[in-house]
Formats: sequence, C-alpha cells, structure tokens
Amino acid sequence: MAYSSILKHMLGEVRACLEAEGITRQSRKFLEHGHHAAGQDSPLVMVACSGGRDSIALASLAHTVCGMLGVRCGAVVIDHGLFEASAPLTRTVVERCHGMGLSPVVDRRIQVLPGGKGVEAAAREARYSAICDTARKEQAALVLLAHTADDQAETVLMGLLRGGGLSALAGMPRSMNRDGVRFARPLLDCTRRQTTQACRDLHLEWWDDPSNGEGVGTRLSAEYPLRSRVRHDLIPMIEEFWGSDIVTQLAVGAKSARSDQDYLERRVDELMDAVVTLHEGTAIVEASPFEDASTGEVALSIEAKALEGEHPAIRLRILSRSLESLGLAPARRHVEAMDNLVVKWHGQGPIVINGGYSALRRGHVILICKDGGHANR
Repeated sequence: MAYSSILKHMLGEVRACLEAEGITRQSRKFLEHGHHAAGQDSPLVMVACSGGRDSIALASLAHTVCGMLGVRCGAVVIDHGLFEASAPLTRTVVERCHGMGLSPVVDRRIQVLPGGKGVEAAAREARYSAICDTARKEQAALVLLAHTADDQAETVLMGLLRGGGLSALAGMPRSMNRDGVRFARPLLDCTRRQTTQACRDLHLEWWDDPSNGEGVGTRLSAEYPLRSRVRHDLIPMIEEFWGSDIVTQLAVGAKSARSDQDYLERRVDELMDAVVTLHEGTAIVEASPFEDASTGEVALSIEAKALEGEHPAIRLRILSRSLESLGLAPARRHVEAMDNLVVKWHGQGPIVINGGYSALRRGHVILICKDGGHANR
C-alpha cells in the first residue's frame, strides 16, 4: 500500500526506537522482496495494547517494522475488570491483534485494589506488574508503550499540579527498565491526531475508554480521573488562553528537561555506590562509628562528609533515593531534615521517618535505622 506522510513519519519513529534499543535487521534476506518469516530465535517485541487508537496504531506499525527487520512482534492485552464489558472488549482487542498478524498475543485479567492510592494509580501499578510478568515469561526483548505527545503534555501538567519540580517537567522517559523488563515509547513525538489518522489510513477500529470523557460536552466532574480532566478541560483552556498548540510545546520542553534530569541521575548513580551502603540486619552495637547506639538495626548508612560538598540537587536526590531503596515513599520534609544532618550538623537528635525508620548522624555517617532504634533517644 502507499503510505501517507503521517504513516511514514510514525513508521520511522518506531524504526528509530527499535534501533536505539539495539533491535536491528536480523539478516540481509529481509532486504529482499517477498514475505520472510522471522526466526523463532529472533528478538520478540511486545506491544502493550489497550485497544485505544494509540496502541492499536502502534501495534500495526510495530508489526510492519518488525517484519522488515525479521523480528517477532506480539502483544499483551490487560483486562482491568473495572467495568462490566471489560471481558468481551479484551477478547475483541485480542482478535484485532491476531488479525494484524501479531504473535504471541497474551491477555491477562488483573485485580485492581485501590487502597490509599486511588483507582488510577492502583490500576497503573497492577498493569505494569502484569505486563512485566508476561514479558519475562515470553522472554521479550522490549515492550512498546503507546504514549504520545498528548500523553506527555498531560503528564507534565499533572506533575506540576502535584507540586513536582524538574522530574515533573521531564515527563515520561523514552525508555526505562522496570522489574527486569525493558520498555520504550516510540510515539512521544507523535500526536493523538496522528494516531487517529493512522488508524483511519490503516482501516483499524478502536475503542474509547468511557473514563476519558470522550464526547462529553461539559466540564468533567471530579469523579473522572485527573488525566481525563486535564485532557478534556485544562489543555483546551490553556490553548484558548495561549492561542496556539500547547501539546507540542510541552512535549518539546519535556525533552529538554529530560536531558537535564538524565544528567543529574547519572551523577547520582555514580555517587550512590560511593556514599551509600545497604546493610542486611546489622545490629547497632556500642562500637565506632555507632559508639552510643544500643538498640535497633542499621538498614542503611550514608557518608555525610563525602556528600556535604555536593550541590543540593544531587544531595537531595541521593537522600531521597536512599529511602526509596528501603521501600519507603520519602516525604519532602524527611529528605530536607536528613539534608540538615549533612550540611547543618550541630548534634541534633534523630529524625523519625515513615515506615518505622529513623535517621541519626554519628560522626561522619548518617544511619537509617529500622524499627525506630534511635527514635526515643
């Protein structure tokens, strides 16, 4: 078929994404005309497909590109079970993926337990967990996510509304590792208008999640997810105020901020190994550098003296990541209080941290202790 300019652009984006991830043409025979099946030992690329316009377009485009490279292309379809018609919808999406030639196509039904996170966050965590589990079982080399420039713009605005800093401006990364699985987002420079047109050009059907508020003529109520309200109400209001396309500008800005974020994270990676030590149930004893400690266990130690000369942007990231390595969700006030132990040390007492941990400085070392070993000292 003759490809439109939009399809050519999107195919190029997918091709460039795979090449950046080290997935290239498997042999010269895939340069020749005719159909050539990918070998069973070739890399497997899986598309996380919800059945929406973005992921359906990506599934088709990825299948085309993978076919050109001699790479296998499959899909994983997640049924969140959040509405009555989810099961038949999942079957329809699976059939469409099969119809496009993707294999394997794996469907997983998950249970979403909101807890204190809210449905949207809990569904995202459960979805990633199921995708990672599937990718590991299928030995997938890469999982493709269909986030677009519109999703990136929404993510930036949501992060800013929640008080985020540089990480909010940076939005979603183009690629990431999660639980041993490699993910990539090839459509971050493509808009939702383009994925819609791609589906029409390729004669693909899609469905619109009712929680997105598609077609609702009035402002969405607070019952809708925040992302839906940002998409449906906030972005159009900003565009009306600004008088031009804000999605592309936010996405371009996110790319620039991501570059800065990546540099800072690389510097943090370098320092983490040098200044942070994880301990496995090390008892706190009356010996240097813990000479006056007597109860609890050391979970983690930080070389404060080595850290104090670093820029606050680096220090705060290292302290935050240190707490995250213990499975904690660090509050800003805890991280800043720990930073005071580094740069404003005057013998102050322990800091009580959430999750039954406390932090205390002893000499040139900050101790993160489990079960509040220092909390009452």
